[in-house]
Amino acid sequence: MVVLVSEHVRNLTIASTLLTVFGTVLGFVISYRTTASFERYNEGRRYWSAVVYGSRLFARTIWFHVPDVPLPADATQQQRSEACARTIVEKKSAINLIEAFAVSLKHYLRGEESIYFEDLYHLVKYLPVYALPAGRPSNVFNGEDGTPSEEREAQLQRMQSRPSTRFASPPASPSQARKMAQAQAEMPSLNMTGPTPPDSRSQTMSMDVEKGTAALSPNFRSNQSVRSMGPAKLMPSYNPPQYALFDVFPFSLFVKFLSKRGRHVKGKKGAKLRAREGTVSHNIPLELTLYLSSYIGTLQQRKICDVPTLNTLLAALNTLADSLTGLERILTTPIPFSYSIHLWTVTTLYVAMLPFQLYSTMKNLTIPATALAAFIFYGFLVAGDEIENPFGYDKNDLNLDHFTHNIIRAELNALTSRPMPEISEWAFTPGNTEVFAGHGLGQSGVTPKEWVGRGDRAVRDVLARADH
Repeated sequence: MVVLVSEHVRNLTIASTLLTVFGTVLGFVISYRTTASFERYNEGRRYWSAVVYGSRLFARTIWFHVPDVPLPADATQQQRSEACARTIVEKKSAINLIEAFAVSLKHYLRGEESIYFEDLYHLVKYLPVYALPAGRPSNVFNGEDGTPSEEREAQLQRMQSRPSTRFASPPASPSQARKMAQAQAEMPSLNMTGPTPPDSRSQTMSMDVEKGTAALSPNFRSNQSVRSMGPAKLMPSYNPPQYALFDVFPFSLFVKFLSKRGRHVKGKKGAKLRAREGTVSHNIPLELTLYLSSYIGTLQQRKICDVPTLNTLLAALNTLADSLTGLERILTTPIPFSYSIHLWTVTTLYVAMLPFQLYSTMKNLTIPATALAAFIFYGFLVAGDEIENPFGYDKNDLNLDHFTHNIIRAELNALTSRPMPEISEWAFTPGNTEVFAGHGLGQSGVTPKEWVGRGDRAVRDVLARADH
């Protein structure tokens, strides 16, 4: 339009001073915005590397370095066999919780509240629930939604008397699972339930917010605290939201505005926003760290592990807890909304002013030049928005399913597939004929048994001839 009017009606060009001054400043600001988003993305990747490291360290130490419970010398063979089986069950249960920590952390970061997923339910369904506070901030408690304080207190009381999510009935079919997920997204969890039925009190916990203490029901540790369920149709472990209109610019600018007013915004951007700002009533990864800590405490009480082993277990657990805290910080600390909107507005104004400044020198090339500039500036802004929260389902997000399934689960299953190998099984096997073959020793084809027969002097003489 500017080109047509300037060419046939009136010259609309202005001085290019704004192009030089504002363009330089805007370039630096956009560069800072993109760098900040990439730092969040990179930090999220580092924390997930720490989760993988902590899982490997924790599981390896448990499986290889935790001994059996000592038995009296007069114990029967049956008692020894049962004690060994009990130790294996304990170790495998603890290692399953390590896998469950990674899987629940994945769902927790995506805002998928519940344990009824194919990759999580069978790992944690038997665990009692801790009455921990919500893992992420809620607009209801902050009063940002305009709710009167009396109503917020009433909602809090309803939340305290709500039955545990973990013990609620699972979805009966995949379609019902999708409806449950949509219902959780559309309605705040505080308003979804009423008072606890009398027959479910043994399955609930309440939280005294003022005192900061958890009130457990008398039967919390009894068999009634865990509901026995048959086979259930569970939600898939990978359940990305569908692409919608609000994922397209400029409609994506209204996602946060509508979400703060209680609207359910469809699409991937709306799902990410709900994951970041929605209320999660159960911090399942944090709960699992408490059970893993109880396992370490049990080993301390039995006095069957030495201090270095216990310190290694505690260090691995602290690594998992630290990663959880860091990932929560990334998730709940977005780029300020006013800063983001102002940057988009200034960029739009700058691009809109480009044709007035470019026409005098570029004439008809003003149109493709403006389009190219818009592509560059808006491309960086969109890239920054995409990687700001790297825990979703987008192609630009971290592949959390690869971390939990292809790395942690596969490695833990391989670790527990056989007992700790004895050194005689691999160091003194007849196939180990290259013990002293490297570094110029030239002693190939000699088995370990033959080296042992030659004595230590022959071994040391060969080592002395090694290349330095």
